[in-house]
Amino acid sequence: MDAVLKHLPLRIGAYVPDDLLEDWFAPGTGMKPASDQALSAAKAYGWRFECEFKYYPERMEGVFWKWVPAI
Repeated sequence: MDAVLKHLPLRIGAYVPDDLLEDWFAPGTGMKPASDQALSAAKAYGWRFECEFKYYPERMEGVFWKWVPAI
């Protein structure tokens, strides 16, 4: 995932199902909904690659993307 986020083009998202978010960022904290620990860790991880992160509970996935400056 490091390489994906490092090279992620503007306006393209990397979508991660919530079960993987839990496994990667806060194993053992549970799901449904995703834990606050996993979401906080995912957000901090995204910032390492200049990516924003948002979790969509209705879709049960998180999205990393690079912010698009005003065009």
